Amino acid sequence: MVVCGLACWRCRWLLPLLLGLAIIMGIIALAGRGWLESESEPYVQQASLWESCTRGEEDLNWSCESLMDYGWGRAAAATYLVGFVILVICFALAVIAFSIEILRFNFVRGIGGLLFVVAAFQIIGLVIYPVKFTEDIPLTGDNMFSWAYGFGWASTVVVIGCAFFFCCLPNWEDEVLGNIKPTGYYSSPERAPYLN
Repeated sequence: MVVCGLACWRCRWLLPLLLGLAIIMGIIALAGRGWLESESEPYVQQASLWESCTRGEEDLNWSCESLMDYGWGRAAAATYLVGFVILVICFALAVIAFSIEILRFNFVRGIGGLLFVVAAFQIIGLVIYPVKFTEDIPLTGDNMFSWAYGFGWASTVVVIGCAFFFCCLPNWEDEVLGNIKPTGYYSSPERAPYLN
């Protein structure tokens, strides 16, 4: 007998756990100084969501300028930050929703809708930043969008995946709540003689 079960009550904490992972990656992206870095030596440029820093080849001190002086810098930071704040709210709502014995599945679907809004805000910020950065900031040497920028995209991909799961979860309400038995598939004796 093969037992099919799409979701289980014990596994209900996987989605809030994934949202928590997206929050951690979002914190790393917001705080990280590796949005843009020099690709090879001499390491003369690095940037975060908030500032761009350069230094001479022999100089050890970084000279930084705020990206908040640019309209696009404020827009990129604001859209990513608004998405992050809504993500934290969604995480709190998911913990509350999955803590209740009888889940409110329309509430869960609403969290999925909010997560799509989070993804839209984060994508806008993640697209504005490289396009306008490369237009307005003079780049020195070979540069690459680096690890902190990658964490921003990773957070966004996890949010999009969670949004689909939160929106689809009410379709399997009975399976999640354990109201129905798992479906078993049996083979006929002619097809599987080894089961006799």
